[in-house]
Formats: sequence, C-alpha cells, structure tokens
Amino acid sequence: MSAVQTITVPTQPDIQYHPEYEKYKERTRHRKETETLQTILPPNFPQKLVSPLVWEGKEVEKRGDWIYQLSDDHLDELDTALKSFKALNLSLGHINQSTFPLPTLRPTLRDLSKEIHAGRGFVVLRGLRIDDYSREDNIIIYTGVSSHIGNIRGRQQEARLADGTSPVISHIKDITGTAAKGLIGAPSNTADRQVFHTDAGDIISLLCLNRAAEGGESYLSSSWHVYNILAKERPDLIHTLSKDWPVDGFNNPARPYSLRPLLYHQPATSTTPERILIQYARRYFTGFLAQPRSKDIPPITEAQAEALDALHFLAKEHSATLDFQKGDVQYVNNLSIFHARNEFKDGPGQERHLLRLWLRDPENAWETPRELQERWDIVYKDVVEDKQAFPLEPAIRKTVGS
Repeated sequence: MSAVQTITVPTQPDIQYHPEYEKYKERTRHRKETETLQTILPPNFPQKLVSPLVWEGKEVEKRGDWIYQLSDDHLDELDTALKSFKALNLSLGHINQSTFPLPTLRPTLRDLSKEIHAGRGFVVLRGLRIDDYSREDNIIIYTGVSSHIGNIRGRQQEARLADGTSPVISHIKDITGTAAKGLIGAPSNTADRQVFHTDAGDIISLLCLNRAAEGGESYLSSSWHVYNILAKERPDLIHTLSKDWPVDGFNNPARPYSLRPLLYHQPATSTTPERILIQYARRYFTGFLAQPRSKDIPPITEAQAEALDALHFLAKEHSATLDFQKGDVQYVNNLSIFHARNEFKDGPGQERHLLRLWLRDPENAWETPRELQERWDIVYKDVVEDKQAFPLEPAIRKTVGS
C-alpha cells in the first residue's frame, strides 16, 4: 500500500493591475475567517506617526497653501536665466544652480525643498509661461528651476540610448495612437487610469505642458496617513509589507525577479525624526498590458494581494485631487506620498502632456534604505553632465521606475 502525497504549488492570487473593491473585501473577509492574523506591530515600528507628512486629502483640498504662484518678476528672472544659459552654449546636462542663476527666487525654492522633505511633502509652482517658449526652452526653464529644488537629476530608464546617454526627462503622454500597443508596458504611455503607487527616487516632479480635453486629474495621498490606519486596524499587513516581496524583473534573464520589502522603518537619530518609507508600483506584482506578470517567478501570497489592495483603497479614500493646470510644476516627496491619476481623453489641441524629472537634494535628502540602494544607484549614480539626454518628444520607456 503506497501513500499518495499531494504537493500544492503556490499560484498567483486572483489580482489585476486595476484593483477591484469587491475582490478586496472578499479576500479580507476570507483571511480574517480562516487565518490567525498578527495583532501587534513588528518590533520598534511606531503605533502612530505624528508629522506634517500625515495629512487628510479632503482637508488639503480646502487649502491653497501648497501652491506657490510665480510673480511676473519671477517669470522675468526665469527668462533672463534661460537667455544666460543659452549664451553659454553648453549641453542641457550642464543646467545647474550656477548656470541657471535665480538670485531672488532661489531662497523660496530652497524653502520649498524643506517643505517637500519635512513639511507636507509636496508643493506646486504655478504660472510658467508655457506658450511663450519652444519645447526645448520650456525644458531648459523646467530643468533650471528644478535644479534649485534638487540639484541631482535621475535617469528615467535603466537602458542607455544608442549614443550611451541616459534620458533624464520623460514625457508622460498617451502614445497608443502612434506606438504599437504590444510594446507598451507602462501606464504613463497610455490614457489609462493609474493606480496609487510611487516612482523611483526621492522627489518626483511633473510639469504640465498641456491638459487633456477630459479627465487626467492628479491625485496625491499621504503614505504616512495610510501607515497610521494600517498600524491601528491591521498590524498584520504592516508585517506583510515589511517582509520580502518577489519584484518582477519583467523577462530580465540576469535577474528574473528580486526580493525586497515594500515598507521600511527608520528609527529617529540625533539629527532626523523617525520615518517610514513605502516604495512600490502595483504592476511589478500584477503586470500591465505588454508586461504581464512573469510566469516562472514566485507568485505573491494572498496576504500580499490584500496588502496591495489595502494600500490602494486607503490611499484613494484619503487622497487629495490636485487641479493640475497648464504651467504648473508639481514637486512630490516620493518617500512619503503615493500618487495616481484618472483616465483621460485627448482632443484636438487638448492632448495631455507632462514632463517628468526625478530629483535628489543632498542637503535635505532622507537616508536611502539599504535594500533600495541598488535601485537608487540606477537612477542617480554617475549621471554626468555630458551623458544626460533631454528628448523633445515621447518614446516608449525601458522601465526603471513607474
């Protein structure tokens, strides 16, 4: 008589890029009924974060103190700096605080960097004169003013271009009408809704060149507020988020997947407050369009699937909707804020088009968790002036972030 041994092979949970609320609630119900969930937080994790970085979206929407309206004098100073830089006859990678001088605006921009790192975590510069300039001049002005917020620019993709340069500016635009849909694996190249996530790097900056005919609203949500809710109501999910996850390498033969947590805790030091950082993009665990979840890598667990949905739906519930106008520049702390956007429809002359920079300000930057250092190095390490590319038109991105 022989015993029959049943081997259960783990399979990917029923979860997609676009979260489904009913599936999320059913998964939560089932796990609470069938599993013994942890009721205390991991050692040393805070019960509650108290900081300006903890905020409720509906309250933020009622205030306008996160908007900095550029004056005519500031705009004239930007124009002078543009002409000054162009007279140097340097490549755009040489745009920095000295080659793009802003003597009267700079102190304000340095204060805004502090607000991004230690205040609410985001600001909006309003009023750039987009229609007065060529695409290249707008890129120079955007890059120049941003160099006073964070003077290190990050690569927008890991793969180098044919000439060995790295794009440091990215176009966020629907290109499904001009590119083969089978090649697009990132929501930023579509008109699709983007779920709450983070990008790579310290500061995400977006310049609105043009708004959509309909939709495309920008949403921000405090990940510190989401942490506080989970710490109080679902400490088991804090355990789940702070352990290793299988991050899809999307058919990278050298590394099909990597393991890292989504949530990191940093104890207070003599010079810095206690912090938590949440870093994730949902598509690395669910796939998206031309980049489905890889088949031959470990699946995520039911607990991880629930945690992904919890992050999204809590972020959504407590988010702020930003009225992102033409000529606005958003600067967002990628380490304390989730962002998302609504789907949109373009029309003639009303095609949603944003420019994006990933920035780092060494003076105010947070410590990078050890597990994220390799990813941060891909973005920020050795991005020398002569190897920076500033494409004038959108292209399909080889992904490094989101």
